[in-house]
Amino acid sequence: MSRTDPLRHIPRPPRPSALSNALTFGWRAVLKFRHVPEQLFDLVMTPLMFTLLFTFVFGGALAGSTGDYLQFFLPGILVQTVAFNAVYSGMGLSTDLGKGLFDRFRSLPIWPLSPFAGLIVGDLLRHLIAGAIILGIGLTLGYRPEAGPPGVVAAFLLLLVIGFGLGWVFIVLGLLIRTPTTVMTLGFTVLFPVVFASNIMVQPETMPDWLRAFVAVNPVSLMTTAMRGLMAGTATAADIAQALLAPALLTALLAPLTLWLYRRR
Repeated sequence: MSRTDPLRHIPRPPRPSALSNALTFGWRAVLKFRHVPEQLFDLVMTPLMFTLLFTFVFGGALAGSTGDYLQFFLPGILVQTVAFNAVYSGMGLSTDLGKGLFDRFRSLPIWPLSPFAGLIVGDLLRHLIAGAIILGIGLTLGYRPEAGPPGVVAAFLLLLVIGFGLGWVFIVLGLLIRTPTTVMTLGFTVLFPVVFASNIMVQPETMPDWLRAFVAVNPVSLMTTAMRGLMAGTATAADIAQALLAPALLTALLAPLTLWLYRRR
């Protein structure tokens, strides 16, 4: 009686889909939080410090009371926090590249963008955690979103889209720059004038004409206006469309550039 090879009749497993690849690398991003818990320190302390300092230091001078200023300021600090957190994508990518990890990823039969999808999943988790912390602090201090829970959910969805679009900027920087420290320095050098020359902290009416003109078209200002409108229940379709324009353009332009730079390395 002849013996047959039991493996001969087993079909080859199907190749994982792009979604499956992306979810696997997304899970890797989740595991980073468990194995490197110190990452959560910056994530928690930075939004906590900004929210408390700006509310109590500037609130009375700019809005007459800390409560009134908090109603104006809190949606903007959410946008600022997402912009600052996006820098960590480039820093993490630069670190992984320096360790040779992405050379291994490139040799695998996977969707080429899946390692970057994992980075973005980590970003989205950071945005959600930081946003929840800021909202919790705001509610404790007296912030009340007039649109209620539906407005908050809509605002957080917009926040995730904003973070997704901004993340590509720093992924490109991570591919171009060799050291994480340089990525952070350059990232914040670009972000600081864009974030602070906006309507996050103050109304632009008291600014010089040239600065007010910049603030009016600054994508960060458009995002902040839409966030305030969603939380207050006054957002228009035009406000949301203007807020989504920059993330959509960044994704359309930089996602293909990311893939090209990755393959070129």
